[in-house]
Amino acid sequence: MDPGMNHLLKWGIENSSTDAPSPDAPPPRPIDPAILQAIFGGPSDADLMKQSMAAILSPDITLENKLTAFDNFEQLIESIDNANNLEPLGLWTPLVELLKNEEGQLRRMAAWCVGTAVQNNEKAQERALVMGAIPALVKMTVEEADDNIRRKALYALSSEMRNYQPATDEAVKALPERLRTERPIDAADMEAVDRIIAKLRERK
Repeated sequence: MDPGMNHLLKWGIENSSTDAPSPDAPPPRPIDPAILQAIFGGPSDADLMKQSMAAILSPDITLENKLTAFDNFEQLIESIDNANNLEPLGLWTPLVELLKNEEGQLRRMAAWCVGTAVQNNEKAQERALVMGAIPALVKMTVEEADDNIRRKALYALSSEMRNYQPATDEAVKALPERLRTERPIDAADMEAVDRIIAKLRERK
């Protein structure tokens, strides 16, 4: 029997009874939405991620709707499993390219999504590094005039650097010369990382 159908049958047996429920009985166990989705053919998170990115990249979609799609995308990749699916779905390339988009609000959302994907996720940190996100984020923190966009870039850069030494080393290399330190920065030293981010925030 299909595993999904087996789970559904088990749930039905557990939650069906002709007797009046006891006041001390535990509440019915909810069925896993993922099982229902698999059985009844609803779009998977992977499908929704691809659809959102397609909308963001489409020339026929309004900016307002692109931002809505981006918001949906960001919520999806709050799940570490979905964030790690960015690579097999081929979504890291367009996401990093959007950091350089001529539309500022799309750059802001792209930075936000990078930050969400890499936060406490070494696999995603490694992908962001390989895909070239760090120089783009550093450039945004230095050159963006809009503080809302800069804040998202700073968030993404900070999340990318923390506890991941290769990203921290790459970020330090990408910094303007005036902000570089003579001594290496330890990615596990939160205060040292915070000092770099603070200097970028203050445009010192």
